[in-house]
Amino acid sequence: MKGDQPLGKMLSLENVKKSYVEPNGDLLPVLDIDHFDVDVGEQMVIVGRSGCGKTTLLHVISGISRADEGTVTVDGIQIGSLAESVRDRFRADTIGYVFQTFNLLPGFSALENVMLGMTFSRGRREAGRARQLLDRMGLSHRLSHKPGTMSVGEQQRVAVARALANRPKLLLADEPTANVDPGNQQQIVDLIRETCEEENVALLLVTHAPEVANQFQRIDRLEEVNKIAIGS
Repeated sequence: MKGDQPLGKMLSLENVKKSYVEPNGDLLPVLDIDHFDVDVGEQMVIVGRSGCGKTTLLHVISGISRADEGTVTVDGIQIGSLAESVRDRFRADTIGYVFQTFNLLPGFSALENVMLGMTFSRGRREAGRARQLLDRMGLSHRLSHKPGTMSVGEQQRVAVARALANRPKLLLADEPTANVDPGNQQQIVDLIRETCEEENVALLLVTHAPEVANQFQRIDRLEEVNKIAIGS
């Protein structure tokens, strides 16, 4: 299952295309990317306006959606060649995902939500690891609180801790500050970047916010990477 991925590359896309079927049966092209890669441990950001395919790109990279054409290689594995169950396990073991809408389970506490993130991985459910991450996120006093009793910023920090719980090699962050008030945006970006740097996790963050993008040394515009200019 090893691809021809160059040494030092955590992620590589080659000739990737993705379309969706519209209600009238027509195909809506969303992605057409000749080449894109991210190095091991690299931190970078993709910027683009709403509707240009940022979330679709993350779904294709993570294996939530399959590319129609081309190869997506993560940590040397071409994920498109994996059976669905194997792909799900690989994602749980290798990729962390911070969703824009948090996707926390409302009936579970902050600690339980983070530990549930470990359930699908081959690793053990480590309460100590979950507590350590929540403490790092400034939530040691909120371990037993359920999402409905927490602020939006606190919920996002729980989501970040959950995404990092399995010690991923690649972290995908989908507009992680979009639903957070300006006072918490910098803190969340700093927490993500500092933890990724310490644990040598490659980070791909997508955003439409220039104040977030400008904190990164590498900034790619999806409209330049993706040959399909949606909405133009």
